[in-house]
Amino acid sequence: MNIDAKPFAMCSLMSLQGGHPFRGSIEASTDGDALAVQMKDVDLDHGVNWPDVTRTALAGRKQPDWLRAGDVLFVSRGTRFYAVCIDEPPSPAVCSPHFFLLRVLPQTSLLPAFVAWQINQPPFQRQLQQAAEGSSQLSIRRPVLESLTLCVPPLADQQRIVALAELARQERQALQQLIRNREHQLQALAESLAHTAQATH
Repeated sequence: MNIDAKPFAMCSLMSLQGGHPFRGSIEASTDGDALAVQMKDVDLDHGVNWPDVTRTALAGRKQPDWLRAGDVLFVSRGTRFYAVCIDEPPSPAVCSPHFFLLRVLPQTSLLPAFVAWQINQPPFQRQLQQAAEGSSQLSIRRPVLESLTLCVPPLADQQRIVALAELARQERQALQQLIRNREHQLQALAESLAHTAQATH
């Protein structure tokens, strides 16, 4: 499938900033004023698992840059770099410094979900691997990420690609559920066989 697309440096389409500058570890607080999204709360298939996100109290007087629907969180450190497009947080939320927060600039014909999808695809992943720095732990610096190239097709094509990616995600989940169901069925058969064998002795 041939799609017309134009290359752009990421910084010409999106703003990039670091996560909330927590000092030290993120301490849980039941009456805290914010949710703090960490790497453990995020995965490629489900985005942010909001029920498991730690609630904490934010220090300092500066108004936090609260997360909002359509923000793209980019994991900038570790063994794998990837991005997720988030839905509306259930209450005020920030992300940890392990992320870069990416936001589509106003008046830009770019879908955040398309950006997250493209970042996770092999061509962009090759750019990331070539740009990664570090010995014990690889990381991507902000100026480097800003300079990387996004290939942007017309909005209608972005919408079709995002819909196709969502369909693929649903199919993966359905197949995984079928596999789990079959494994449970086989385990039940094995237990039944063992029970029958014990009953005959």
